[in-house]
Amino acid sequence: MVKFVELKKLTAIKKLITLGLLLFQWTCWAQADALAKYTETPILIDGEIDQQWSTLAPSSPFWEYFPSDTLQAKQQTQVKFMYDKQNLYVLIIAEDDDNQYITSTLRRDFSFRTGDSVTLVLDTFNDGTNAFMFGTNPEGVKREALIANGGNNFRDFNITWDVKWETEVKKFDGGYISEMKIPLASLRYPDNIEQWRVNVYRSELAENSISTWANVPRNQIIAGLAFMKTLQFEKKLPQAKTPVALIPFISGITAKDFEANDNSSDFSFGGDAKLSIGDGMILDLTLQPDFSQVEVDDQIINLTRFEVRLPEKRQFFIQNSDLFDNFGDNRESQPFFSRRIGVAKDLDGNTIQNKIIAGARLSGKINPKLRLGFLNMQTAEDAPNGIAANNNTVFTLQQQMFSRSNLGFFFINRQQTGDDIESSDQTSFNRVVGMDYNLASKNNQWTGRTYWHQSFVPDQEDESYSAGFRLDHNSRKHSAVYNTNRIGGGFQSDLGFIRRTDILKQFFRYGHRFWIDGKNIRSIELSQSVFYVDKPATDGLVTDRSISTRSEISFNDQSELRLDYSRRYTYLTDVFNPLGKDDAVGLPAETGYYYNGFELNYRSNFSKPINYNVQASFGDFYNGQRLSIRSQVSVRVQPRFSGSLRVNYDKITFPAPYTSGELWLIGPKLDYTFSKSVFWNTFIQYSSQSENFSINSRLQWRFAPLSDFYLVYNDNYFAETTLAPKVRSLTFKLTYWLSI
Repeated sequence: MVKFVELKKLTAIKKLITLGLLLFQWTCWAQADALAKYTETPILIDGEIDQQWSTLAPSSPFWEYFPSDTLQAKQQTQVKFMYDKQNLYVLIIAEDDDNQYITSTLRRDFSFRTGDSVTLVLDTFNDGTNAFMFGTNPEGVKREALIANGGNNFRDFNITWDVKWETEVKKFDGGYISEMKIPLASLRYPDNIEQWRVNVYRSELAENSISTWANVPRNQIIAGLAFMKTLQFEKKLPQAKTPVALIPFISGITAKDFEANDNSSDFSFGGDAKLSIGDGMILDLTLQPDFSQVEVDDQIINLTRFEVRLPEKRQFFIQNSDLFDNFGDNRESQPFFSRRIGVAKDLDGNTIQNKIIAGARLSGKINPKLRLGFLNMQTAEDAPNGIAANNNTVFTLQQQMFSRSNLGFFFINRQQTGDDIESSDQTSFNRVVGMDYNLASKNNQWTGRTYWHQSFVPDQEDESYSAGFRLDHNSRKHSAVYNTNRIGGGFQSDLGFIRRTDILKQFFRYGHRFWIDGKNIRSIELSQSVFYVDKPATDGLVTDRSISTRSEISFNDQSELRLDYSRRYTYLTDVFNPLGKDDAVGLPAETGYYYNGFELNYRSNFSKPINYNVQASFGDFYNGQRLSIRSQVSVRVQPRFSGSLRVNYDKITFPAPYTSGELWLIGPKLDYTFSKSVFWNTFIQYSSQSENFSINSRLQWRFAPLSDFYLVYNDNYFAETTLAPKVRSLTFKLTYWLSI
């Protein structure tokens, strides 16, 4: 009898525990914004709403983001989720009464701003800092990206990332359906996780409307990770398998150097490998990498005293790149800049390619709150050009703190290897260590950073450090930024981007927004900024000072008008030649200049087949005058052709004996997509500052998932008087993605 009573008690306890677990699970589901249903039957990706999708309840309504953010979207969107052991399935139904769509291109990784589209954002670690992005348009063209640093500005979106996934789109009378299949192995997420943070947003360019599932304030970036929905999985996600990808390549080039009257040809091979380690780490390996297929950089006219930083476009350096380059101040003092690897200066000071022999990169999550990055690359010796061999290492750790903030540590080492090169201007080693604290509040109204970095080289100089503090506030009506940087005269980072040393910089900006919500005008913003730089080691010598006023009007058709006025002071510590000509007489050193300037910028409605952007700057320029016009006209013949023409003109007038002159930069771009897998683009550039005329024409055939054939034609001419040929080349590259 006693045993029977005890058995009944145990049974009752088990029932209570089971009931408690069910109530807890029901509470979690009730708090979630959407439920992902588990299925044993794989879903056919065909853009159709089959029986499995019909059993799921519709999602909550979408909200307008542009032009307003207080109303539900006029054209609603539904999103549903299912999953099995291998894949996440997503169904997005985009309603559209007019069935009028803008699709500018069939090329993968199209811009969100150039056409109608739907975009899915997945924060799989629920950290509000890093996420995966997948999008498509009414023609079923794919785009994907990695989001870093909370998606607080457009530099945090890396669209060069590629991954395997599927989508099919079907149009119907009243909208279109996008069905996605994303392999779980293509994502990183913790074991035993039951919830993700997600969002879906949509662009209707013809209606000048942008809507989003999560109600994102219009003063924030729509793909930012502070405002998202919760996706509850019906049961714990299966552990993602750890695939291995091998990506071999072969390439060949034939070239003619007209200056040296020399013909050359070369054939090479190499490859990359990707290996998933655990649930959050990826190991990337590369052997004799070749970047000949990478799109050429835009030429620029540089009228400043400083080097201009160009973006990284090489695929190997892309994934989790924020773990390596998100330190310091990206304008003044960034300790690691990946474009320094594989590039060096020859004996004449010209920037040339420096061969990378091999490299490895380990990056990702050790656990849900701790990230690790390790990069090591070996570059080759180039004795004829005075370039030594180097081993380049970066090690980083990033610990999440509070809701969306983090603390980061890094160690950077450039170590010369092999024989000494007498003509090399590098020291035998350069090391930098540092720590950054990155602030991001839960609602993203407060963001910022504070850091301290220290460099080490042989014969160490004093003040070999860099430190900074930045605090941003962004609310509905108010925006404010305070930024200060101190870069010591002895600070050196050979793998970084350092504009100048021995400075103390102060910057403050305040802006006030007026939300008009009128028939034509969306908002007006007025702002004032103050900028100040001195050299502490030179008795506090002031080198830069400016006061700027800006007025900006945003219209409901997505056009913008901006007017700036600035009062500047600049003290030149060195001779400065703004025209960049070897025979020009530059402005003298140790001289200060006061000058005023105005700038007018108008960007038209980019939903139109022909749209444009024009910027006019005029006023004083040091002790002379300047007139600058920068313009770009874009043409779209959807969905296959898009073209643009960029024309920049600068007229600079100085009193005698200093050299005056005119500078031109002309750059037409042509892009034609034969299909979703065959693309052709041509980029022509002429710069009177560099006295160069160039043609880059590239044909790409994606013959299999993430496998491509490239044919690239490059032609460069001297443009001083007549177009005399300089260097001409034809390159092919074949890559193939093997999944094991």
